[in-house]
Amino acid sequence: MKRSTLLGGLAFAATIALVGCTDTGAAPEPTEAGPTETYQVRIAALPIAETGAIWAALEAGIFEEHGIELEILPAQGGAQAIPALIAGDIDFAIGQPMGPFRAALGGEEVRIVSNYANSLASGDSDVNSVVASAASGITSWADLSGKTVSVNSLGAAGDLTIRAAVEADGGDPSTIEFVAVAFPDVPAQIEAGTIDAAWVPDPFRGMVVGAGGTDLGGPYQATIPGLTVLTAFTLQSVIDEQPEMVAAWTAALAAALEYAAANEDAVRAAIATNLDIPEAAAAGITLPEFTADLSNAGLEDLVALAMEFAYFETEPDLGTIVVQ
Repeated sequence: MKRSTLLGGLAFAATIALVGCTDTGAAPEPTEAGPTETYQVRIAALPIAETGAIWAALEAGIFEEHGIELEILPAQGGAQAIPALIAGDIDFAIGQPMGPFRAALGGEEVRIVSNYANSLASGDSDVNSVVASAASGITSWADLSGKTVSVNSLGAAGDLTIRAAVEADGGDPSTIEFVAVAFPDVPAQIEAGTIDAAWVPDPFRGMVVGAGGTDLGGPYQATIPGLTVLTAFTLQSVIDEQPEMVAAWTAALAAALEYAAANEDAVRAAIATNLDIPEAAAAGITLPEFTADLSNAGLEDLVALAMEFAYFETEPDLGTIVVQ
């Protein structure tokens, strides 16, 4: 297998690096009143366009209004942030739900407390795609058979939905070599021929396509349209020991996502600034449906697909893992 590429300069259990900026088991309800205390909250989030919602809300003072002094740390994926959660280096993580599923099956009390963003159920493009180099000759899902394809985190929703899309197109997903490559490193590895194709969000998708690559489309739309892209999760111990902080954070996150959904221009401006890309490039990014609501996140369908492709030996218990 080709060497995986990780984000440089990572710390906290080798996965995250600082960038600045009741016993009932249920997450406490967010309160309507203003903050009576200030909480210092550290979260892990991927350096991708979707994090624009948090960056924009932070700039707008949303978190400050809810008594949250927020520190954002980049991670390669949600699963990679879990060791930092367990070590107490962060309070929450934003990532795919497959990480919490696996951690829970492994005995860790990881809990999903909120949705963050859903993919687009229909349309010409989705928030993530599989892109391929022009030299690879890949033009369909079936063409991925026998190829090397990168995802940011192995054994998660990216490679799972790609397998399902390839099988539905008549290909053989068992012959795909999946490798872990951090999203920012994908354009260079595509150009170098180290990988044949990659699963990426914007702005990295646009970089590959702009250089002559092929966009196969979104595997989420091809398999579970509207599937959640990212969720917010923490540990049961954090919920039990710091209920007021958790309540303040979940209320702030819900308000931040509502703000992002209503202020697309602010989100795009935050993406341009924090990812250091031109405003014109940020203007062309496909944004997800920002929402804290988990009711239409497709978690049940994701578990069913994971069981179909033998990603888990035991089915994750959503009734325990999801505490929104």
